Amino acid sequence: MTSLSLPIFGPRSQPAEEDGIELDYLQMPQEMATYSMPSLSMDLNPADLAQAKNILQQLEQDLAAFPSVSEPIDLTTLDQPNRQFINELLGEGEVSLICTGERNSRIQESALAGVWRLQQLDTRQQIIADTVEVGIIPRPIIQSAFNGAASRIDTGWTALPPGVMNAPPLLAELNAKIAEYRPGDEAHIINLSLLPQTEQDLAFLEQRLGRGSVTILSRGYGNCRITATGTRFVWWVQYFNSQDTLILNTLEVSDVPSVACASPEDIEDSRERLQEILKVYL
Repeated sequence: MTSLSLPIFGPRSQPAEEDGIELDYLQMPQEMATYSMPSLSMDLNPADLAQAKNILQQLEQDLAAFPSVSEPIDLTTLDQPNRQFINELLGEGEVSLICTGERNSRIQESALAGVWRLQQLDTRQQIIADTVEVGIIPRPIIQSAFNGAASRIDTGWTALPPGVMNAPPLLAELNAKIAEYRPGDEAHIINLSLLPQTEQDLAFLEQRLGRGSVTILSRGYGNCRITATGTRFVWWVQYFNSQDTLILNTLEVSDVPSVACASPEDIEDSRERLQEILKVYL
C-alpha cells in the first residue's frame, strides 16, 4: 500500500514567502457551551422543596404545550431554599437581554433553551418582579423592542458629512423594506462586512437609525451582539470571534434576529431534560 502525503493548510504549514510576508489566519471561535446536568448544593433537602417542585411541574407542562402561549410563572413567593434550588437548576444559557426605558428589565435564557428568566427592576435596580416563561424569545422583547421607534428613517439631509459615501443607498433600501415588512415575514439582511463602508458611513448609519431600548448578547461560538435601533424592525447585528474581533457586521429587518431565538426543537429537548431533572432531584 502506498502512503499518500496530503497537503496541510493552516498557519506555518506553507513555506515562507520570499518577501517575508506571512498570512495572518483568522482565529476560529472556540469553547461552545454544551448542556450538562446541573450540580446542586448538597445542603438542599428534597423534603423542603415542594414550592420548587410545583413550579418545575408547571414549567414541564408549559414546555409540553408549546407553541401554545402559557402565562409566566411567578417566582417572587419562593422561600430561600426553593429559590436557591430554582436558581441552581435553571443556571444561565447562551442568550441574555437588557431592556431599558419604561420597562427596565434583565432577561436571561436558562440552561434549558427556550426557558427564560425575566426580572423587572425599579429605579434603584431592585428586583420587583421575577418570572419564568417558555418561548422562542420572551414576549416583552417582541412587545417593547420598538416602542416609540420611528416608522421610517429620516433622509431629509441637505449635505452629507465628509467621508460619507455609501450609506445613503442603504438607508433608502432599509426604508423600502421597512415599509413592506409585516410581523412574521422573512428577515431582510444587509451584510455591511461585504460592502465598502467607511468609518464615517457607519457612524452616519448609526446616527440616522438611532438607538432602541433592547440589547441582546448571544454567546455560542464567540459572541453575537444585537441592538434594537431607534427605527422600527431594524436591528444591528454584530458577530465577534472568541478574541472579540468583529467578523460579521449586519443590519436586519425582522421581528427579532433568529440568532437570539430558541427553536421548537430546542424547546422539545428542554422538556426532555427537565423530565430527567425531575426524576433525579424530585
